[in-house]
Amino acid sequence: MSSFSKDDIPEDWRNLLGGYFDSAEWMQLENNIQAVLNTDFFSVRPEPQNFFKALVLTPVDSVKVVIIGQDPYHSPGLAQGLAFSIPANIPVKSREFPSSLRNISKALVLEGFGALPNGDLQDWAQQGVLLLNTALSVKLGEAGSHTKLGWQYLIDRLISALAMKKPSLIWMLWGGHAQSKLALIEAGNHPLILQSSHPSGLGVYKTDRPFLEPGGLTSCQHFTKANEWLVGHQQKPICWVSSNKHSAQLDLII
Repeated sequence: MSSFSKDDIPEDWRNLLGGYFDSAEWMQLENNIQAVLNTDFFSVRPEPQNFFKALVLTPVDSVKVVIIGQDPYHSPGLAQGLAFSIPANIPVKSREFPSSLRNISKALVLEGFGALPNGDLQDWAQQGVLLLNTALSVKLGEAGSHTKLGWQYLIDRLISALAMKKPSLIWMLWGGHAQSKLALIEAGNHPLILQSSHPSGLGVYKTDRPFLEPGGLTSCQHFTKANEWLVGHQQKPICWVSSNKHSAQLDLII
């Protein structure tokens, strides 16, 4: 069937993780994931070759921004190994298009970048936006089904090591799950930490730091603040929506 090993992780990220691969936590994850692949291979999402796609597309040295998600989409045809991202062929106005991406696109419009033409965020990843879920696999139809297999130890170690190694990283923490990693990030090297409610569904308005303000007239400004920070630290800003895609339209009515 399919095997699972540390060799699936790019070398630069393995080096960052250091002695983690000699730990009981890694052996637990390795054994648990291999058991799932052996018994339930066709129900695992994303496909095993995409478990570490976020790390493949965004090498350690290129990371500028980290956006933390929870676990992969559990609906068929959506998970691709990047937090929040889905394949480009999913129609923007279809039922399959996640509400979190709709609201991310609305925020980008409100901040003057334009609408996302589709839900594929690989372009962000290639510019240095690490789209990191805290569990890297899920069973089809069962949200959170793999969160207790040991992924949390790997991701916590990665977050902590990255925060310490890379100065002035930008961390976008949307919702309580992402914000539970705050202590790991605050111990890092002069980070910019941007927090808000999660962009999914009606939760987008919750808390005293909403992702979108009620009424949809303004956003949390995270994308603007990130680019201002990057420019202020002599780095190239992120092109959140390519200029030739600004004509893409999205229904902004929630």
